Amino acid sequence: MTRSDGPIHDTAWANTLWEGTALRRLRIGADPDAAPRAVALPAAWEDEAAAALAALAPGEGPVALPRLAESWIRRAEAQGRKLGILADGAAAGAFADDLRALLLARRGAPGAGTWANDPKAEPRFVLNLPAFLEEEGFDSAGYAAAVRLGVTALEILGNARATRLRLGFADLAGLLAALGLDYESAEARTTAAALAALTRGLAEAASGDLAERLGAREPLSLLWPRPPESTPVPGLAEAVRAALDLAAAAPGLRHATVFALSPPDPVEALLGAETGGLAPAAAATRLVESDEGLVEVPTRAARRAGADAARLLAPRGPEARAAMESVLRPWLHAAAPAVSAASAAPRPAPKPRAAAAHGRGAVWKVTIGGHRVTLRTMEGAGGLEEVSLSLAKDGATHRAMVDALCHAVTVGLGAGVSLDEYVQSFAYTRFGPAGAVEGDPAIHRASSVLDWAFRRLALDHLGGRALPDPSEEECGADGVGTAAQQLPLLPDLPAATAPAARRRALRLVG
Repeated sequence: MTRSDGPIHDTAWANTLWEGTALRRLRIGADPDAAPRAVALPAAWEDEAAAALAALAPGEGPVALPRLAESWIRRAEAQGRKLGILADGAAAGAFADDLRALLLARRGAPGAGTWANDPKAEPRFVLNLPAFLEEEGFDSAGYAAAVRLGVTALEILGNARATRLRLGFADLAGLLAALGLDYESAEARTTAAALAALTRGLAEAASGDLAERLGAREPLSLLWPRPPESTPVPGLAEAVRAALDLAAAAPGLRHATVFALSPPDPVEALLGAETGGLAPAAAATRLVESDEGLVEVPTRAARRAGADAARLLAPRGPEARAAMESVLRPWLHAAAPAVSAASAAPRPAPKPRAAAAHGRGAVWKVTIGGHRVTLRTMEGAGGLEEVSLSLAKDGATHRAMVDALCHAVTVGLGAGVSLDEYVQSFAYTRFGPAGAVEGDPAIHRASSVLDWAFRRLALDHLGGRALPDPSEEECGADGVGTAAQQLPLLPDLPAATAPAARRRALRLVG
């Protein structure tokens, strides 16, 4: 990964907020298995944002945030003028500047479909809650302006025909941690309910303003739940009451629905949000690649939370998410997106560790039978601690099962199961992909991804133990055999005592 910093000048965004913005250039892929592409983005933004930008941009060539953002900002600006939503050139210019400022502050942006100019994608607009937290507290006025801007943008992106808008927020867990509120506490749920009420009131007030100018299509509804009378956040309850009063004064609504949470896409990562919608945080730390391999670093939410981060960002069980959803649901126009997989039982978050002093990792990238495979490991003071495998070509079910197995191995290692037990269980397991191994000088053939991975772990972590390659017949199509003849995809795990609590790498969840 190469980098260079400095201002990037382009006549395409002359006289805009982009002009003179210091950008850094690097080569990075949308994911660890994707081909790197040249990316330019603001110098202070982290590598995860660069990877998200690589994922948002169509094609495989170079991408710069200002140029890609201008493609949809100017498209929306021109369409707004055409539809009469933006009254004149001055209003259109102010609208475009507001979108640029919101994006540069990492406070909000439309969803991935808008960035890709996908006409089939339903437009959505997401607001990154932690970005509205300032030294004085939560910026209610800035949030109100952002909600209004998002509703206007969605009206334009829907060609003034959409009756259902999808404006929502992200990283509620990160904001609560920054405020010093435990996700499972009554104070956190009260604050979340107030934020939902604020969003609903502001969005319906903006819809009412559009209805006054363009025509109402829906009657005004005053059947709101009772908003919280007070919250731990100064001024928030007052802002909620003002927003609902403003919405109640509207002559009617332009839209039947305006406030809905959506599953996260790369836009959340671009904005710096670490969780989608109302989801709880996964952990207080995350794994990142460095020149020294994989290292563990605190999340952005943990840095905001300070010394209490481990408690505030401890992984939560499904009941915590359900309790949070129950207080937000009355304010939402649609049910919150379902969790993509069943959540694990609550586990204590580890204390954030200084990566340079406490851990090192390794990354192996090989191809097995033409399939790209990435093995990542993390070591601690007691030896191997974490194992993960990424498969580029295989189906989602196959990848999910391998990921679940690696997580089980990680939990077992933490519980005291020896790596040797796992090597004996998984080496020479037979299923596709299998065959020639490219990229590993010591292992030339493998009967499966697990066979290669655990023989590689034996070489690296069991005193250089070299297990012989399987024969070509065992790696060929005929060697896979029937279901009764081959080892199962997920062999029985070694017996162990109850597993100790372990942490997985942070992923954006919704």
